[in-house]
Amino acid sequence: MANYTESIEKLIERLIRFPGIGRRSAERIVSYILGTSRDDIKALTESISKVKENVRFCKICNNLSEEELCKICQDTQRKKDIICIVEKPTDVTAIEKSADFHGVYHVLLGSISPLEGRGPSDLKIDGLMNRIKENNIKEVIIATDCDTEGETTALYLAKLIKPLGVKLTRIGVGIPMGSNLEYADSATLSKALESRRDV
Repeated sequence: MANYTESIEKLIERLIRFPGIGRRSAERIVSYILGTSRDDIKALTESISKVKENVRFCKICNNLSEEELCKICQDTQRKKDIICIVEKPTDVTAIEKSADFHGVYHVLLGSISPLEGRGPSDLKIDGLMNRIKENNIKEVIIATDCDTEGETTALYLAKLIKPLGVKLTRIGVGIPMGSNLEYADSATLSKALESRRDV
């Protein structure tokens, strides 16, 4: 282990907690911090604080927002009778990049994973069911990840939604089994939405 000062070592330990950041990456980030101006670092720390203070979950769909409702839920041009269900806010961002979906979203904020102790009650499903029942929804698209947890979640949602008589579809070809939506490219997501199938 390199002979770092106590403050550098503490910073490295903090950075390693970030997803995708190993020790080598953390050391490079620290090197950047040490080499950049105090003003840049001050602006960075202020940006982090503002995100933590100002960003919340949308009251309707659980997407990230700085207001009570996210920009998508506020957009009067969106088709409010088509809901696309995703696991996380980053999935909304991924689908929006495809520019082919014009409905609205519902973010579950997770997936069913018995091994990790996450069941249906840990997800934002009640709000989804209320939206479907109260807002004359024509179609619900299940766009959970194509891994085991995502498929389990999709099956559970299908059992709940089918009896409501709403058209229910699942994203189609193009998304490999075991993959996460946020890592799929725009063209693949666009094709997956276009080729969605009835559930």
